Amino acid sequence: MTLSITSCFDSGNIRVLSQTDSGADLEIVTDHQSDFYQWFHFRVAGAAGRPVTLRIVNCAGSAYPLGWPGYRARVSEDRENWPLAETTYADDILTIRHTPAGNALWVAYFAPYAMERHYDLVARMAALPGVSQRELTRTLDGRPLDCLTLGEGPKAVWLYARQHPGESMAEWWMEGALEKLTDPADATARLLRAKATFHIVPNMNPDGSARGHLRTNAAGVNLNREWHAPSAERSPEVLAVRNAMDETGVAFAIDVHGDEAIAANFVAGFEGIPSFDPAKAALYARFRETLAARTPDFQLDKGYVVAAAGQANLSMSTNQVAERFGAVSMTLEMPFKDHDDNADPVHGWSPARCKTLAHACLDNLAAMIDTL
Repeated sequence: MTLSITSCFDSGNIRVLSQTDSGADLEIVTDHQSDFYQWFHFRVAGAAGRPVTLRIVNCAGSAYPLGWPGYRARVSEDRENWPLAETTYADDILTIRHTPAGNALWVAYFAPYAMERHYDLVARMAALPGVSQRELTRTLDGRPLDCLTLGEGPKAVWLYARQHPGESMAEWWMEGALEKLTDPADATARLLRAKATFHIVPNMNPDGSARGHLRTNAAGVNLNREWHAPSAERSPEVLAVRNAMDETGVAFAIDVHGDEAIAANFVAGFEGIPSFDPAKAALYARFRETLAARTPDFQLDKGYVVAAAGQANLSMSTNQVAERFGAVSMTLEMPFKDHDDNADPVHGWSPARCKTLAHACLDNLAAMIDTL
């Protein structure tokens, strides 16, 4: 049977250069009006019981070439479980080898979080007692930008994810956070809802998510470089969220992401902002240090270089939110590879582990909510 390879679906991305009955040479397509590319998601049909070799040949020019060494692709036949595939990287080519049991094999950079699942999540949460949903704006492609609000407390907490749409682990984290916060039997969730009001944007870039982008929206704009001066023409998503933050204020915020190269979970803070406050910095340090003590799926040794005094990039949300609102804000990064300090050889860093980390983050926040 001849192979059939397609990415013509929600979040799909691949181009077929050549193929045989046992494999194909492929390339990842750039984000629209952008040079960014790294996310891939496609289906291979017609290979039941036969070994298939899939070569992605344009890795050298991708956004983060250091993301490929040590990386393993995810595969699925039921679109629920996404184990690691045999994957090698040599001579700038990523080679994925797998023998599917059935005639439809899905291959992705990380377990996808489809827009239909996003809409199901928003609807499921909005139907629960104490949760309200509002549409902050429409995106450039006309999609709704949804915000869920819950809790009765005076402290404003903002959680938002997928400014970079290819970082699908961020919305798996959001699903875990929302499930915990809305669990009536969870004592930590009850405490948090009493102490704070949560404003949650599970997906800040639905256009890029649907289009199969790595990093940008429909206009080819990196949303996490727009927070200093968002516009309706380039970045309506950021403009709407920042305006909503202006209405509520922000005491604490987490911007959830994924990192291509670093095989670890870590956070980045706001050390270089002009109005740097040592007391706020101490609370940020307390959060990361106690989170590392709470779960083996978080660590302190690997991460980004800290900005020097006064050198923070205020176009990035964590810095802008800390500067604008005096908030304790941070960027949470999860790996496309695995959390090497606590590795899983079968699934790597997975949706289930994203959700468990969200629970740990909220437990950690509850332990210090009164100090914010």
